[in-house]
Amino acid sequence: MAHTNLAGLSLRDLEYAVAVGELRHFGRAAERCGVSQSALSEQVRKLEGLLGCPLFERTKRRVEPTPEGSRLLRQAEEVLRGARALLDAARLEAEPLSGELRIGVIPTLGPYYVPAMLRTMRERFPRLRLQLQEAATQALLDQLRHGELDLLLLALPTGGEGLLAEPLFFEPFMLACPATHPLAGATPARVRDLPGEELLLLEEGHCLRDQALSLCRAGHLDRHARQATSLEMLRHMVGAGEGYSLLPALATGHGDMGGLVAYRKLAEPAAGRRIGLVWRRSAPRESEFRLIAAHLRQHLPAAVRPCGEADQPSAA
Repeated sequence: MAHTNLAGLSLRDLEYAVAVGELRHFGRAAERCGVSQSALSEQVRKLEGLLGCPLFERTKRRVEPTPEGSRLLRQAEEVLRGARALLDAARLEAEPLSGELRIGVIPTLGPYYVPAMLRTMRERFPRLRLQLQEAATQALLDQLRHGELDLLLLALPTGGEGLLAEPLFFEPFMLACPATHPLAGATPARVRDLPGEELLLLEEGHCLRDQALSLCRAGHLDRHARQATSLEMLRHMVGAGEGYSLLPALATGHGDMGGLVAYRKLAEPAAGRRIGLVWRRSAPRESEFRLIAAHLRQHLPAAVRPCGEADQPSAA
């Protein structure tokens, strides 16, 4: 590649190109970046001129990075991550616990925990500008590693390298069954007594599905159970009398569908999940994240309990 003058290169140009590389679409990339498609296309062409090579192969049907473009886009992502880290470090020196904070939350937790969390967060840290993103665990971890999110709120452990985690609370699972079902009683239910053929689960990709199956491996539950796309659909399936499921305790506070659903505690004390905050080990805001975690542990919902001594800050 010929020598080029990079005096006109800007971080914004790199952001535009990386967005196109991720989305494989100029229109959607422009929407994400908050500019017109024509403006984004022009800046990408300018960047290609500065670099002296085409970044993308453009056809009417698709947009694909060229082989050299793929390599340069990976370098651009590294530059953007470094620039964000530099800005974060400078802001921390000037004004800690302020500025933008991008938080990713798993769907089985977000609707049931985030409303209360937001109230206490905005009261305690009024200078933070919170941005929320909901997605499955793996998608959130990918966005965190690419620098698109700062902090994740999800079930531990994640098993991810280069990440740190701070546990917040333990959330018990509850048995949810039709109100007329024989399991709908007052005493805690035992996993080994649950009929495997009636189990309802979330579809593949939800960590709650894996947690429920992990808990039930000691029993005889059917791993080919019927599936739902969300916790609310799972609750509706239970209310319709299709079977029973295991729901996180916070989700059970959203109603029994007019008496159609009954909730029971489980006898096993380990039947539940640890919820915590996760961030990149290299993040310059680690001290802030630990302060936020400490604050959230002081304001726990009634349906959960503090993590035990074994749940101290650890690698994710």
